[in-house]
Amino acid sequence: MSKEFSGIVKAWEFTVKKSQAAAKKRAKNTIFATMSVAHVDDELDTPGEIYYAEKILNNGDIYTGQWSDNCPNGHGKYLWSDGCMYVGDWVKGKTMGKGKFSWPSGATYEGQFKNGYMDGEGTYTGCSNDTYRGCWVINMKHGKGTRDYVNGDHYEGEWRRGQPDGQGRYQWNNGNQYIGQWRNGKMNGNGTMIWANGNRYDGSWEDGFPKGNGTYRWGDGSFYVGIWSNDSREQSGTYYPSSSRTGTFDWDPQDVYSIDLLECQISPGERISVYPSQKMVSWPCEGEFLQKLPIAKTPRANDAKSRRNSVDGYSWGSEADTSSNNDNVYSGQERESSEGLRSFSADDLDSSRGFQPHCIKIQPTKKPGQTISKGHKNYELMLNLQLGIRHSVGRPAPATSLDLRATAFDTKEKIWTKFPPEGSKHTPPHQSSDFKWKDYCPLVFRTLRKLFKVDPADYMISLCGNDALRELSSPGKSGSFFYLTNDDKYMIKTLKKSEVKVLLGMLPAYYNHVRAFENTLVTKFFGLHCVKLNGPAQKKVRFVIMGNLFCTEYAIHRRFDLKGSSHGRVTEKPESQIESTTTLKDLDLNFIFRLQKVWFQEFCRQVDRDCDFLEQERIMDYSLLVGVHFREVSGSGEPVTTETRSSGVRTPTANVDQGGDGSTPRLSRADMDLLFDPSGWASIRLGINMPAKAELTMRRSDFEAQLVGEPTGQYYDVILFFGIIDILQNYDISKKLEHAYKAFQYDPTSISAVDPKQYSKRFRDFVLKVFAEDT
Repeated sequence: MSKEFSGIVKAWEFTVKKSQAAAKKRAKNTIFATMSVAHVDDELDTPGEIYYAEKILNNGDIYTGQWSDNCPNGHGKYLWSDGCMYVGDWVKGKTMGKGKFSWPSGATYEGQFKNGYMDGEGTYTGCSNDTYRGCWVINMKHGKGTRDYVNGDHYEGEWRRGQPDGQGRYQWNNGNQYIGQWRNGKMNGNGTMIWANGNRYDGSWEDGFPKGNGTYRWGDGSFYVGIWSNDSREQSGTYYPSSSRTGTFDWDPQDVYSIDLLECQISPGERISVYPSQKMVSWPCEGEFLQKLPIAKTPRANDAKSRRNSVDGYSWGSEADTSSNNDNVYSGQERESSEGLRSFSADDLDSSRGFQPHCIKIQPTKKPGQTISKGHKNYELMLNLQLGIRHSVGRPAPATSLDLRATAFDTKEKIWTKFPPEGSKHTPPHQSSDFKWKDYCPLVFRTLRKLFKVDPADYMISLCGNDALRELSSPGKSGSFFYLTNDDKYMIKTLKKSEVKVLLGMLPAYYNHVRAFENTLVTKFFGLHCVKLNGPAQKKVRFVIMGNLFCTEYAIHRRFDLKGSSHGRVTEKPESQIESTTTLKDLDLNFIFRLQKVWFQEFCRQVDRDCDFLEQERIMDYSLLVGVHFREVSGSGEPVTTETRSSGVRTPTANVDQGGDGSTPRLSRADMDLLFDPSGWASIRLGINMPAKAELTMRRSDFEAQLVGEPTGQYYDVILFFGIIDILQNYDISKKLEHAYKAFQYDPTSISAVDPKQYSKRFRDFVLKVFAEDT
């Protein structure tokens, strides 16, 4: 390099350093210090230089603050000529980060901005004091939030696209309140309306009104159970008076629609007149000019918190106008990189380690089972079952204490109730054939339902309402059939006579165990019954009613039945054929589930307690049923790893509905998930709604019996549901013979049929490898 050219370079460097030092000195003073004002078109910046500036735009708007590459970069204040104002963070000419936007009317928004939109946590206070605090996505209330309306009403819960949608509570200024599900700003789904006078309605809603199965209760304990509809011709039900109510009772269910709900109108609230994104201007730093200019990493830029452009790519409008403003502009390179970060490929692992690759693919979720409609082979059995349960639960019974006498568990007393088609003194007429009905230990199971906080009316509606049961496609290994209620709350399983004996024999110990340990993982039993069909065969169908572990609003993407044994414990299905209803087994498991420290410690304690109880009752062959919901799933059906999410990429979940033409995806479930917010912790119980991390594992291809694979360090945010099922098999003579026979052919430790003590130890050891503490 010549001396002359070297001198020119040094002179240029000295000039740049001098100008930067002067800019730093000016920036130390208040951001709104007096200085010369220039029109934005009067000068071009030195690429990458960040300095303080005051600019007057040709339209009369004024910007004061940090400036770089011919547009706002850093902290600054923008005053529109119509009186709107923004003070906060800017990135490349867009409001990005924390800021405050105010309207001439006096309304304000203070919170997070992204790419010009209100996006993130923020508070909007209207000119009439209508206030919303919570999550925003592209100008719309979306996620968890609370709103105080100007008329005194209050809503707290989930929002979607600017409207209450999901689970939420709305309280009117007169004291009435609704707690339940919403859709598009209306009460829709399961919910409870509680009036200020103490009356309440629990049941189904549609478009803001009761529709379907529901119960109306009075403060004195009376209740009305039936099918609800705004059309009186579709309304039907039964009134059950309390013991304290006497005399005639004149009440019409239609009064709920015409009188009670008149004071329960949802407030429309204050609308936002214009959105900050609609006020954004096109700076010269956008488009081709932006791509040509290099962005220098000056100390001023590095001191600020790191900011990044959103790569969501959602074509959403505002609450007032859902058309796109075209403010979201992303380069093809950004989109390509976001696609590349979406999923983890097992092929990236070192093949020399001998791992079996396992690609995870989530299929669309669907409801399991086939609805039992007229003409189904078990349609009449279902009617008999529903008639019997309605008779058992609905008949009057004295209040019981949780301290039961030994006589309540006595099974020698057999009482059959006849159900003739024409009806009798104690049974209603019906369209089914003649049958007999038996309740086993009715007082015990009634007390168990009370212990498990099951409302009798809700229980009756789920099992005996207008909706038919669903029969699972195939019987279990034991030959038992399974039925699900339409609301998925309860499962009905047919039992062998030997299984009934096991349950009745362990019932006293079972009752004491579930009473002592509220967080027990063992199956919850709610009723044990028998239907005896008249005719030549005199067929008896025995069945038990249990809680359904997977009754949840979350889609169960994977379900595992885990015993801790390896023989025959594999589902030989390719990944493409594994559906949400497929039950996988021990050798299919490819995760370690990591729980928070407190929950993991409670899990360990409870597994020990439950296994001790089952071992004492000589029970074996039970399983840990695990349901996994991936909090984020890409559009291609692959779970999104935590590393991908932390990089700023968000993808729509597979179980969240899309737009009408399937072209506009909704935001992912994780964006509005309540469980990772402290206010949502109340819904978490051991085995229910449990937030966790699932670490992907890989098994060596040369070691088929490896029950728990080696961790890969690849994590997914998940919601877990789990419990111990199939607890009605004791170590009887048939199981002893099975053990002896299989022990000759296979490794005795790999088979399921082993002594209860050995089974308990093996089960605990395995489960405590599958579950671990999240460190």
